[in-house]
Amino acid sequence: MVTQTMVQPSSWIETGIELRKIRGLKLFTFNHDLQTRLEMLIERQKNYLLTPEETTELAGLTELDRIFTLMNARIIAES
Repeated sequence: MVTQTMVQPSSWIETGIELRKIRGLKLFTFNHDLQTRLEMLIERQKNYLLTPEETTELAGLTELDRIFTLMNARIIAES
């Protein structure tokens, strides 16, 4: 296991997360602003432009994205 510093994923729960109805199922998604931020951080990472603060933010967003992928997969599997 690799230890990594990151922004706590729970910090975006109130302001950056939506339950969106997709094909009749309510799935967890990032809102538009948070999705845009994630994409911008990924682009900056590709160009080696991330600050240390942005690196920790990207780590937290990436972890939250993994969590949502697993949760949404379970919701879809159980439907």
